[in-house]
Amino acid sequence: MSMAFHLRGIHPPHRKNTLKQPTVRMDAPTSVTIPMAMHIGAPAIPTVKVGDSVMVGTKIGEASGKISSNVYSSVSGKVTKLAEYLPPYGNATTAVVIESDAKMTVDPAICPPSVNSRDEFIAAIRESGIVGLGGAGFPTHVKLDVAPERIEYLIINGAECEPYVTSDTVTMLTRADDMAYALCQLNRHLGINNVIIGIENNKKEAISAMNTMAASISECTVNVKSLPSVYPQGGEKVLIYHTTGRKVPAGKLPIDVGCIVLNCTTLAAIGAYLRTGMPLVEKCVTVDGGAVKNPQNIIAPIGTLIEDLFSFCGGLRAQPAKIIYGGPMMGVTVPDTNYPVLKNTNAILALTEKEAKLPKPTACIRCGTCTNTCPFGLAPASIAAAYEKKDTEALKALSVETCMECGCCSFVCPANRPLVQMNKLSKQLLKEEQKKEVPKS
Repeated sequence: MSMAFHLRGIHPPHRKNTLKQPTVRMDAPTSVTIPMAMHIGAPAIPTVKVGDSVMVGTKIGEASGKISSNVYSSVSGKVTKLAEYLPPYGNATTAVVIESDAKMTVDPAICPPSVNSRDEFIAAIRESGIVGLGGAGFPTHVKLDVAPERIEYLIINGAECEPYVTSDTVTMLTRADDMAYALCQLNRHLGINNVIIGIENNKKEAISAMNTMAASISECTVNVKSLPSVYPQGGEKVLIYHTTGRKVPAGKLPIDVGCIVLNCTTLAAIGAYLRTGMPLVEKCVTVDGGAVKNPQNIIAPIGTLIEDLFSFCGGLRAQPAKIIYGGPMMGVTVPDTNYPVLKNTNAILALTEKEAKLPKPTACIRCGTCTNTCPFGLAPASIAAAYEKKDTEALKALSVETCMECGCCSFVCPANRPLVQMNKLSKQLLKEEQKKEVPKS
């Protein structure tokens, strides 16, 4: 199927309320709950038991298999529980609960990794526990572990097109040194010479900061590309098209067209780890929404409970009707505040009834607006009709599996149809059908 990116998309209200607020580092919470699965792939295996003492940067979970990621303690204190953790998406996993001693003592074993070759570089990134911090959570060492000659472009995603969320923009404004160091090391060990930083044109301060950073780097060519402010500009395939003109075919990966995409905060985390040896133990999180008293960006230990984030923001001004991991377009709703900050948590939103209430859907009027808006040129109304009939052959023909679940179709539908939800259900139906087709051994 031919992808039809161009400038299709939508213009939701930005609501970047926290952009001008100073970023604040949070003190150690009373306890943290750190899941062993905060990434795509196999969960880590706990390496601690109840009663063990840990420090900031102590490994508490060992990656299992190639596509997995190490997990580290974000506070100093004592392990009090290994509990089952049921995330709002995905399968149940184990979480390590640590009671903080409030001292934030750093593990004395922490030191910068020795990196003198490509293999040592990949091993260091694997050890760091860094995953895609823009939302997907794909282990970064796996993404980078490709033949260097296949990499023509490294694209840094600074689009941050979701409403409310500003944590990536703050990273570009405050952590340019970490980003520059990472780019130099990527050039040195992986031979990456062409870097494009894609940023929406409404983030002028970030564009200026990245241009200054680019001018300071002589090891590789770094181009900062100002992109139209249109959602979902930050979608991986959309970003690749708008920065390089290349289209990633359905079923293929960015590397198949010579591209690797890293989120700007992921890049900063790589630089910080290579400089200091401190693994991924904290995250900058945008805390916003009409129910939050003092919205702001918070640097919080991974595993901090949502209720502690809200308390740090002065509490809630109203009972939230919906609490969301991430932005309102692609975020995931959680049932209460007893869920933790994960590696890939870029925002926590507490929305009021007015912000969260969805209009009542009515019958499809066959207007075609959903198709005209979809970045991939899919036909969401037809997909919904096929799903209702459980017509898997039609769903395959309609290429529903290429849907990135951006939510543009639902946003523009004049009948308020839950089209993106139908796309998700359709993809799940196809997966179940495929499982049935696999012969039993």
